[in-house]
Amino acid sequence: MHARKEFIFLLLLFLLAGCSGQKPVSSIDNKVKIGIMLSDAGLGDQSFSDSGFKGLEKARNEGRILFDYRELKDSGTYEKGLTQLVEDGNDLVIGLGFMAQEDLEKTAKKYPNKKFILVDAVSSLKNVTSITFKENQGSFLAGVVAALTTRTNTIGFLGGADVPLIHKFADGFVHGAKSVKPDIAIKIQYAGDFGNDKLGAEVAKKMISEKADVLYTAAGFTGIGALKAAQANHIHAIGVDTDQYYYAEKAVVTSMLKNVDVAIYDVVRDFAKTKQVPSGHIELGMDKNGVGLAPIRAIELTPEQQNILDQWTQKVKNGEVEASQ
Repeated sequence: MHARKEFIFLLLLFLLAGCSGQKPVSSIDNKVKIGIMLSDAGLGDQSFSDSGFKGLEKARNEGRILFDYRELKDSGTYEKGLTQLVEDGNDLVIGLGFMAQEDLEKTAKKYPNKKFILVDAVSSLKNVTSITFKENQGSFLAGVVAALTTRTNTIGFLGGADVPLIHKFADGFVHGAKSVKPDIAIKIQYAGDFGNDKLGAEVAKKMISEKADVLYTAAGFTGIGALKAAQANHIHAIGVDTDQYYYAEKAVVTSMLKNVDVAIYDVVRDFAKTKQVPSGHIELGMDKNGVGLAPIRAIELTPEQQNILDQWTQKVKNGEVEASQ
């Protein structure tokens, strides 16, 4: 008898739902869908791509969005990956990295009603929002730390590619170091690859043989190889993009934080609420939490050294000093 009553009750609920003419709406259907085309090294670079992915994961875990991604190794070209993300019904599509610019703009022209975000380059297309960072500011502070840390008065910079974006890292680093020690020697080399840790280790060993005892990398997974080589050879290093201390704990003094995860999370969070993204170009520096330094580890600065770093940090943040030469 009890079971029969439950059946009648459920039947009535079903009939009422049918009479209303409304279908149950899935909470998943209500969420905005975000697609991201990762940079060339893809997931596991322990740097740029991982940081962008982390920002979307945070938004997803908070129940704000659903997201999908493509990697260059699977899609073959940025354009194919971006096109797949559009045709799969994503509401907003993100291209991560300056190398995606040309293909993202081709895709944006094919889908003028779709919204796109380009990270690390600037587009003039109306349906593309550009997000860039003042890497020279954070790199200036990395240079200050390197100058305070070195004992040989020789430091090194490893870039992933000889391109304007990576020059911003190098220029800031050089200017920061020379602001503390004008006579410091700085070795600079571009690997031509963001995904080769073995190459990064080779470049690091060459710089170490030339007396460099602090290495700063802006080279993605290639840079991870350099950090580990620094640790193996008992010198110091400075990471990039994320806090890379945990990849070489005896070597990494600090990392130049490029908060791609924060920038993407903020834009996606607002898009989930309003279905809108800011137009034009967003440039993020120290004043907007776009760049900065991770905690000092592996060494301990003296009170005098910490005071020097604090003074330069404030000057850069306030715009009192140019962070590039």
